[in-house]
Amino acid sequence: MKSGGLSKKFPANAAQWEALIARAPGKDRPLTAKEEAKWSNAVLVNGGGYQAARAAVAARRKPGQRGLQRSPTKQLVSVRYSPEVLEYFKSEGSGWQTRMDEALKQWVSARGRKAHASQGKT
Repeated sequence: MKSGGLSKKFPANAAQWEALIARAPGKDRPLTAKEEAKWSNAVLVNGGGYQAARAAVAARRKPGQRGLQRSPTKQLVSVRYSPEVLEYFKSEGSGWQTRMDEALKQWVSARGRKAHASQGKT
């Protein structure tokens, strides 16, 4: 069974503690771009403990709300495929839904929009 300990060791002596503190960001050293990116979504709570932290996180993003992402370009649908079709796409590994989407896009492109428009559909 793995221990739940930290992967990094605590400094063993005062000199190691001083070196660790000197490397830490603060008044003497600003955050690097990488550190800034890590903290960009942080929620700062001064006091209040666990309840205050939960409230701050809840105020920032509601359950089910998307984060800072592009708006979705695909639509969620429920569809049934024959077992042979699913077996084929799944047998090629992960990303089978994307490959299926690409195959359908190629089919639509090959068929052309002319056939679609001639049926009176938009």
